[in-house]
Formats: sequence, C-alpha cells, structure tokens
Amino acid sequence: MLTKIGTVLYALVVAFFGINHFMNAQGMAGLVPSWLPGGVIWVYISGAGLLAAAVALIINKQVRLAMILLALMLIIFVLTIHLPGLMRAEDEMAKIGPMTGILKDTAMAAAALVMAGKSS
Repeated sequence: MLTKIGTVLYALVVAFFGINHFMNAQGMAGLVPSWLPGGVIWVYISGAGLLAAAVALIINKQVRLAMILLALMLIIFVLTIHLPGLMRAEDEMAKIGPMTGILKDTAMAAAALVMAGKSS
C-alpha cells in the first residue's frame, strides 16, 4: 500500500512539472543551453517526456523504460542546466536556485531508478 501511495504521489509531482513546462514554456526557454538549437521546442519535448513518465506510472505500463528515460533526462538537466548555472553564479545567494535544481533532479532521478529496478 505504501509503495502504491508513493508511486501515485511521485507520478503527480512528475505530471505537475510536465504541465508546468507547457504553461511556462517561454519563461523556461532561457534555461535551454545556447549551444542547443531549437530553444523552446526542448521545453515542450521535456514537458511531454515528464507527462509520459507520469502516465506510465499511473497506468502501470512500460514503467521500467519510462523511469530509466526519466532518470536519464533528469541527469541531463543536472549536467546541462543546473551545474553550469551553479558554476556561473556570482555569489552565494545566486547559487541557491541551481543547487536546489541539482538536488531536486538528482533525487527525482534516483527515485525513478529505484522504481525502474522494482518494476517487472
């Protein structure tokens, strides 16, 4: 029962982040690395990936694949968005946002890998 509750809560959080990517795409487009062509399209693609992962969890289909892909996407976010942001931060206050992103996405990636490992 606890695993099911945890899975649903995790899916809801992932879905919220996915919806947020669509609702705030223009604002998030500035986070897309400048060396990556396409700009805002990557925000929509990652939002769709987040929603697909949440749906996979809720309907309990292709969970292992969805969680592995989700973890990979989140680690890519850490390496291409949050870590460079942390390295560019000019003072301790400016480091708070990127560090929060690093910790959040790393924890969410770890949870996705645990779910992938427990999935059949």
